[in-house]
Amino acid sequence: MVILVTGMSGTGKSTALGRLAQRGYRVVDTDFGDWVEHVPLGDGVERQWREDRVDALIAEHERSGRTLFIAGTVWNQGRFRHRFDEVVLLSAPLDVMLDRIAGRDTNPFGKTAAERARIVADKAEVEPLLRASATAEIDTRAPLAEVVDRLAALAHDDSGR
Repeated sequence: MVILVTGMSGTGKSTALGRLAQRGYRVVDTDFGDWVEHVPLGDGVERQWREDRVDALIAEHERSGRTLFIAGTVWNQGRFRHRFDEVVLLSAPLDVMLDRIAGRDTNPFGKTAAERARIVADKAEVEPLLRASATAEIDTRAPLAEVVDRLAALAHDDSGR
């Protein structure tokens, strides 16, 4: 089983995946490591998954019978939609997201005025697209343990760890 955990910056994707890993699940946070490349798109640069790497990761886990949680929000994630058993949108109000981003020290994104403006725009423009393709949505204002319990429940079976 392969579950995509997606959402805007500051919704808690990395934090939730960290807790899932502590419970023994295989997790890959594509914000870290060599999963993403930056490519020119329109008048800017967009983050996209390195499709060969993500394809190989998913193929490995489809054969393993184990559950894999992948976190990320990139413009080409829709190309993999048919490979995900679940797509979970983590969401939170904009003020909560911005407060979390201001206080985090694990990811530098969102610290500049330009990045914060991008987050505001993405919340309005991108989040509705993510919501339309999601199979579930979790409001991350809930206690972290509850968010993680809901994600783990989607794995249907603890033997898939």
